[in-house]
Amino acid sequence: MSSTSTLSLPLQRNARKKGFPSSPVTKPFKTNLTFSFSLRLTKAIQVKSSSTAKFNEVVVEEEIDKIRRLQNGSDVRGVAVEGEKGRTVDLTPPAVEAIAESFGEWVKNRLESEGGVPVEVVRVSLGRDPRISGASLSTAVFSGLARAGCLAFDMGLATTPACFMSTLLPPFAYEASIMMTASHLPYTRNGLKFFTRKGGLTSPEVEAICDKAARKYANRLTKVSTTLSIPPTKVDFMSTYAKHLRDIIKERVNHPLHYDTPLKGFQIIVNAGNGSGGFFTWDVLDKLGADTFGSLNLNPDGMFPNHIPNPEDKTAMALTRAAVLENNADLGIVFDTDVDRSGVVDSSGNPINGDKLIALMAAIVLREHPGSTIVTDARTSMALTQFIANRGGHHCLYRVGYRNVIDKGVQLNKDDIEAHLMMETSGHGALKENHFLDDGAYMVVKIIIEMVRMKLAGSYEGIGSLIEDLEEPSESVELRMNIISEPKHAKAKGAEAIEAFRNYIEEGKLEGWELDSCGDCWVSEGCLVDLNDTPAAIDAYMYRAKVSDKEHGQHGWIHLRQSIHNPNIAVNIQSSVPGGCQSMARVLREKFLFASGMEKSLDITQIDKYAKSGQVG
Repeated sequence: MSSTSTLSLPLQRNARKKGFPSSPVTKPFKTNLTFSFSLRLTKAIQVKSSSTAKFNEVVVEEEIDKIRRLQNGSDVRGVAVEGEKGRTVDLTPPAVEAIAESFGEWVKNRLESEGGVPVEVVRVSLGRDPRISGASLSTAVFSGLARAGCLAFDMGLATTPACFMSTLLPPFAYEASIMMTASHLPYTRNGLKFFTRKGGLTSPEVEAICDKAARKYANRLTKVSTTLSIPPTKVDFMSTYAKHLRDIIKERVNHPLHYDTPLKGFQIIVNAGNGSGGFFTWDVLDKLGADTFGSLNLNPDGMFPNHIPNPEDKTAMALTRAAVLENNADLGIVFDTDVDRSGVVDSSGNPINGDKLIALMAAIVLREHPGSTIVTDARTSMALTQFIANRGGHHCLYRVGYRNVIDKGVQLNKDDIEAHLMMETSGHGALKENHFLDDGAYMVVKIIIEMVRMKLAGSYEGIGSLIEDLEEPSESVELRMNIISEPKHAKAKGAEAIEAFRNYIEEGKLEGWELDSCGDCWVSEGCLVDLNDTPAAIDAYMYRAKVSDKEHGQHGWIHLRQSIHNPNIAVNIQSSVPGGCQSMARVLREKFLFASGMEKSLDITQIDKYAKSGQVG
């Protein structure tokens, strides 16, 4: 059996100066599975036999693909409960058990390879957000870890950053950790994020684990025991993690009058979205002396009844803004479900997320580390680049995907280029000083510390004043093109379309469009591609083109990206002139999609409507 895979292809070293990856290649994926017992599979299997073979070769293509499709970049995500129109449950207990077992084996093998000696005890912690599927899937995780010979520790309701920190902070310091969450996705979804003491796993590592899990899943009865022979040890790590955050605030503020309560006199409102972030209110802010009256949606509720727990969600930000203004608060905080992302609202009620949040964090970091490189994804504005440059920093534009952005920062530091902040426009933010961990709570801690320091220095302007000179683009829009294909072929089809887009630009078929690249990765101008000796693996194909015309010069950009979560292509367009986005959409529609014939394999309804009317919907 063969299967097309483009997720772990490195960019080629011998690329041209405007170097971009070559077309996808097909890699063989082979498996020979022998069964000595009957299979309980929900769908028919395809059996290939040969009279000369000693046994029948059984290929369970659909069941294997089902597990492999659960991989979403560096995470695993799927539908865990019924209730989503057009989607069937695929993140089942048997699937989760096989993935957890494969992760446990991967950790053990990695430790033995690094240490050169057998490892007898591997301890793995599990945390989860409040989703209604958490309890049953947790049992599957513990069952899988037990199969792998690991000792499991149940952290209960936790956050993603806390799971990673449980591998570092004593007396816990587990060898690995798993967080069960689907971030901001609906209550029907769930997923797994994986950590070792070195940080989150990469896309190729998760791909290898899912490949191994697919074989396990297809080669056993699809049933998970609800009785664990060795139950997990329940631990309270969140208290330790909260104390860790409190200590950082106390030490860095170093308040001259009340060291232990440096937030006394500040009112801070938290909107936890009924996710895992409520602890930040009562275990961090309250204990540091802050007034948190007016906080919203603190109690965990896996149905998320009030709004999507997401700092990008307009309802979440609007409710938080209203609470800040009503209570005359100093700061509002919005967490996503598992608290690896956050956004804030300043004292004047101005929402700070996306480019504004990156600018705020950049302003803080560049005060502490002058000349640092700020790594972001390629959907940030030209104005943000100028904002960073005005403060003496360098802006490195990189591939979309929080893991891509963080790993780029890690690599730059290894290459002796100081990169202290890595941020994606979605609100993922990681700092070098915090183990390169995308921790929404830690990011808020940095903002709170700066807010208190400003007041102690005699400033009452609030943190919003730090980004007053950030210009906003005239227009910005995101559109989607669904890929018309069977799910197992969608990624290959998407990569084909993205590569065609690149070729059209390189061949000069789109006048005034030029691939955005800095050639050999000089970070002063960004680095959308890798041309070093160890190029990062590609988890999804994407390109950004800068767009110019005779009247306005360079006035915007367009970014096409293959989604790693869904079978579609995201199209982000931004312009500094009115009507610029619609103009770029027209060129994309008429001179690329129709001219190349791509409209036959892509649903371009949104592009079509926007190009004609300038309206999204």
